[in-house]
Parts: sequence; structure tokens; C-alpha cells
Amino acid sequence: MSPNMRQRSLGLPYPSIARFRGGALLALVCVALSAGCDSEAAVRMAPGPPNALLDRWVDMWNSYDLDEVGELFLNDPRLTYFSSEKQGVIRGMAAVVEHHRGFGFVPGGDPKGTRLWLEDLTTDLRGDMAVVTGLWFFAAAGDTTGEPQKGPVTFVAVWDSGAWKFMHMNFSEYLPEELLQPS
Repeated sequence: MSPNMRQRSLGLPYPSIARFRGGALLALVCVALSAGCDSEAAVRMAPGPPNALLDRWVDMWNSYDLDEVGELFLNDPRLTYFSSEKQGVIRGMAAVVEHHRGFGFVPGGDPKGTRLWLEDLTTDLRGDMAVVTGLWFFAAAGDTTGEPQKGPVTFVAVWDSGAWKFMHMNFSEYLPEELLQPS
């Protein structure tokens, strides 16, 4: 079989591609891949998952610190939040701040003895965006039932100006067993 026939049988589109060996082929691939990237895109790449942001958010909830809302959420009109406690979409920073104020959040914080935590988190990264899914749990102060509120949650965070910020949240709540209808 001639070299050109072998290249075609391997699916190589150009006969000359088979002449590249080792480092030369690697260099060609690297140049081709980087040709579509600009330095701005490289800057937008986040350094890793938004774990610290999630930790700060949990701390914010447990301390009821309203000041942290402005630090953790992207101040952008496209910011959205679906609460397990309120119907409809909460849109924009002012509305998200007011939503938290409605839970008793105040500047500087005022812990209520409640406890919020997250479990079973999965993070999917794509450049300057992260989607985190998991379960939230909330134990009210003085609750003697031993069963916290809980449900699924989705966080969407974006890398903005050197920090992760929340762009979207979606909470749902699992109903207590006694409220569920048999299937």
C-alpha cells in the first residue's frame, strides 16, 4: 500500500500529516489549539471549584449577616434566586438582599441558634462558571423533632474580578413523610 493510500485508510485528510513525528506533531497541535484562545479568555478561567464561596455562604446563613450577601452574590440584574420559602423568581441584588432581610438577616449578623449545612455536593466546572448541586439542611433553634428541613439545591457561580460569585440559586424542599401522598 502506498503512503498516500495508507493515510487515507487511516482517515488522515492530508498526505503530508503523516510526515510529522513526535514533538513536531505535538507542537502543531498546541499551536492549533491555542490559535483560538486570547489572553482575556485565559484570565477568565477560574483557579478551581468555588468551595470557599460555599463555605462563606453557609457561614453567612448561620450568622444571619446581611453584609455578606453583597459580597457573595454577583451584583448584576441577571442575578436570580428561587427560594424554597417564596414562590416565583427573585431577581437582582436588591431583591436578594430584601429576601435575606425577611429571614432576619441584619448588617453585622445576629445568630439565631439555627444551623444550615450542605451535603452530597457535586461541582461541574466550565471555564469561569461552576454548577454545584447537592442537598441543604436547616435545623431551627429549639426544634425537638430531630428532623431538619431539607431539599435539593443548585448553585451557579461565576468567576468575576478574581473571585467566585453566585449568579443563580435554586432551592426546593422535601416534604415531611406524613405530608406525602402514597403513590
